Amino acid sequence: MTVHPIVDCHFHLYTADMPSVANAWHQPPFDATPEGFLQTMDAHGVTFGVIAAASMYGEYNDYTIRATRRHKRLRGTVILPPDADFYRMEKMKEDGIVGVRIFYRHVESPPDLTSPEYRRLLRRVRDLDWHVHVLAESTDLPRIIEGTEAAGVKLVIDHFGRPDPAQGVNAPGFKAMLAAIERGLTWVKISAGYRMPSPDAAREYAAALVRVAGGERLVWGSDWPFAAFEDRVTYAEAVATLTDWVPDERIRQQIAGETPLRLYFGD
Repeated sequence: MTVHPIVDCHFHLYTADMPSVANAWHQPPFDATPEGFLQTMDAHGVTFGVIAAASMYGEYNDYTIRATRRHKRLRGTVILPPDADFYRMEKMKEDGIVGVRIFYRHVESPPDLTSPEYRRLLRRVRDLDWHVHVLAESTDLPRIIEGTEAAGVKLVIDHFGRPDPAQGVNAPGFKAMLAAIERGLTWVKISAGYRMPSPDAAREYAAALVRVAGGERLVWGSDWPFAAFEDRVTYAEAVATLTDWVPDERIRQQIAGETPLRLYFGD
């Protein structure tokens, strides 16, 4: 039996006219609306979704929050300054926000999670039972993991942990991520395989992650609407990657639904 994803754990929503940050790396050519994505989900048998805050829009979280407020099938992450107010974060949680996204790519000054400001933010994340959601190169992962584990917060790492293409699964950051998975506070998204060096590389990364994590610390995401690749990837192709990367049906069932439902929806 083919197991299709029940939860898409990584996609973006935005409109082309939303205010972007000064150093935005991409200008979307069309709107990616909640209604459009829900139709796409339904057409492919996907029931729930988790919006990933897009770096191009910085702390403009309004569109994401309105989507999670209106559509109970959706959850989302937001980009916040380290001095974000706890009462504001509590309201966001009521509206379906489940985590803070922190970027180490496309930023001039990567954050220091051990600074007093970020230690305070991470404590608020922990108190809300949120997670920290990071996009980083694998070289940054050891210090990110150290910071989040010291704070006792859940960590979700995007896109296979983005291993160094020259070292692949032997990259020190990738190995640090595997070790963190075994300690129980880290999850990894197998997502955006089209951004990896090759389809074979994506399969190799997924196989290494499955060997360590099984299905209990992995989730899947489409990366819709495929920023900068909008005309080269389809949602059907993204869905098909799950079977390609995870041949074992039982593990795929966990990654497709059981694990993300617990992580993001509390089921």
